[in-house]
Amino acid sequence: MPALILGGIMVTSISGNGTVNLGDVLQIAPKSTAKAFHGGGGDNVGNFIQTNVLFSVTNTLDPSLKDTSNIGNN
Repeated sequence: MPALILGGIMVTSISGNGTVNLGDVLQIAPKSTAKAFHGGGGDNVGNFIQTNVLFSVTNTLDPSLKDTSNIGNN
C-alpha cells in the first residue's frame, strides 16, 4: 500500500545509523544497539518541547549479563 504524506516533512539531521522511511516497509532491522540512561524528560527532541518534572530518579542498576543482540542484522 503506498504511503500518503499530507503536510510537510522536516528532517533535521541523520547521523550514524539513522533511518528515514517514507513509504512501505516490511522490516527495519537495527545495525547497532546501545544502552543509555536518561532522567525524566532528558531525552526529548523536537521543535516545541515543554517538560515539567518535579522529581526524577533514574535507576541504572542492570543485572542482566546480555541484552538483545543484533548479530544477524549485519
